[in-house]
Amino acid sequence: MADGLGPIDIPYLQQALLHAHHPTLAIVYVHLTGDTRFIDDERFQPEYVPVLSDPNGSISEEAKAELREAFIQALVKYRKTGELPPAPDAALLKRMMDYCATDTIPDEYLDFVSLELPLDGEDKRMPGHGMQLDPDKSAQTKMVIIGAGMSGLLAGIVFKQHGIPFEIIEKNPELGGTWYENTYPGCRVDGPNHLYSYSFEADHAWPYHFSTQDLLLDYFKQVADKYDLRPHIRFNTEVKRAVFDEATKTWTVTVQPANGAEEQLASNGVVSAVGQLNRPNMPDIPGVGTFKGPSFHSAQWDHSVDLTGKCVGVIGTGASAFQFVPAIADQVGEMRVFQRTPGWLVPTPEYHEPVTSETQHLLDEVPFYQIWFRFFLFLTMADGPLEYLVKDPNFDRHDYAPNEAAAELREQIEAYIADQVPDDPALRDAVIPKFHISGKRSLRDNGVWIDALKRENVTLDTAGIAEITETGVRMTDGSQHEFDVLIYGTGFKASDFLFPMEVVGREGKNLHETWNGDARAYLGITVPDFPNFYIMYGPNTNIVVNASIIFFSECEANYILGLIKMMQDQGIQAADIKKGVFEQFNAEVDAANSQMPWGYSGANTWYRNKHGRIAQNWPFRLIDYWNNTRTPNPEDYEVV
Repeated sequence: MADGLGPIDIPYLQQALLHAHHPTLAIVYVHLTGDTRFIDDERFQPEYVPVLSDPNGSISEEAKAELREAFIQALVKYRKTGELPPAPDAALLKRMMDYCATDTIPDEYLDFVSLELPLDGEDKRMPGHGMQLDPDKSAQTKMVIIGAGMSGLLAGIVFKQHGIPFEIIEKNPELGGTWYENTYPGCRVDGPNHLYSYSFEADHAWPYHFSTQDLLLDYFKQVADKYDLRPHIRFNTEVKRAVFDEATKTWTVTVQPANGAEEQLASNGVVSAVGQLNRPNMPDIPGVGTFKGPSFHSAQWDHSVDLTGKCVGVIGTGASAFQFVPAIADQVGEMRVFQRTPGWLVPTPEYHEPVTSETQHLLDEVPFYQIWFRFFLFLTMADGPLEYLVKDPNFDRHDYAPNEAAAELREQIEAYIADQVPDDPALRDAVIPKFHISGKRSLRDNGVWIDALKRENVTLDTAGIAEITETGVRMTDGSQHEFDVLIYGTGFKASDFLFPMEVVGREGKNLHETWNGDARAYLGITVPDFPNFYIMYGPNTNIVVNASIIFFSECEANYILGLIKMMQDQGIQAADIKKGVFEQFNAEVDAANSQMPWGYSGANTWYRNKHGRIAQNWPFRLIDYWNNTRTPNPEDYEVV
């Protein structure tokens, strides 16, 4: 018998459990007791409908109270004895996962769970865990990482764990990527923070369910400091070009420090971790740049401009404007918001809500709670929502939704939006999209967006803009609007991957000329004729309705390390993805994307490049990407 773990403040625990995610309690109860009654009893089975469901899965209050009472008894016993039943075997884990997913999920998830859940006390979530590289060869493998954002820091952590020398080149004076650059009012993450964090650094002390920019930046700084990455980062330095030398099988990366001369760095491989949303997009409107007053893009917010009492024009209603418009609406004198296309609003009542101290206590103190709570978030946001997106050939309303379940969901969300505008038919019509859900990026909503648009000092304008003038905006109908300040919420040049740096591969091939505005990569990571050049958050690795982009970055880091190990095992210096493998993969991606709303919807979306191809989105299951990036297949690559 283990020593006792100390007494429990029962009254406080009872209060804390009122804030619990009860399906997580049911799973944790299995760990504490070995008793499966709560996951076997239909009264405790959660039921989820994407974006509209109760976080507790509609479990009755009576059932929740019964679960809480049994849970307290189990936790008290554990704290007295320190004893746990045997860890769940594969069959029991499968039952637990089915309960989490509210459905029977494929057996292939068992391998995923065995690595992603540290249920035996060993944390296997670090990309590359268990991968045995040759330490001498690793020490001779120099890598250059471009970008010190989320993915670049991750690559640095993984390389450091395996003794691979690296440098991170960062154009900004500080790390953090998008969380350093985007400082506009209201900026915050739109994925749950208990999921939007590294799996191996799953910080559960987040003060908000969806944290603000400053908190996210602090998180990445803390992780970088924990792994001592700063000595490896060159700040205020921009990558100009990267050139592959076929004779030496190495890359020469030309960098330019701010106010300094160009330098050349030799490396065995290059990781581009610049992401997709790193270059602000200015709209294609005549006269942009002619406005005489202060004007700026949301990603380059000018905090020196005092908006108090000013007449402000906002061009664009994408994700950034959706956040900053409500944040400044009560500060400005007047504001006119110019909308081309409305976005679908995802009901998220807790979007601005803090995490309660009681919830924090459960995450901190209750064994297995944080692990399974994060996994619940993953499963309920992961592959389940895909069923609402894929076309049913027997459904006869494809102009409205891809299948019957999706049509019902759209009707419910239309009603949710309409209920926020009961007395203004014109505004109601303007804010309800006319395209398929997920035809473009959906927006987390807790009512503040439409509340801002209903303010007396705010006007939503859906007429077309003819040109930007020195004093404001002229519309296509000839009317003019004058402003003190113009703010562009017009998104990013998502399709301009790796721009403006020059990348030259085998036989002098230029990557941007090869792509010609239509970026493609195998698994979003490797491109033929550019050996040992790896892309993180590359083409077709954006996720639309499921999970966290950090999941993809961790898969990519694992795969890149696997390629380095593969080359060590084969005794080769450089490997190039075969063109046939690359082409087959992209054909499958294109075919799958054509069946998704973002592929056939008529919505204006940054998912689609200038050629009309969906170059951003991953159309398959997350488990498919995880499986495909576990271990590189040597047959997919040729020796350079």
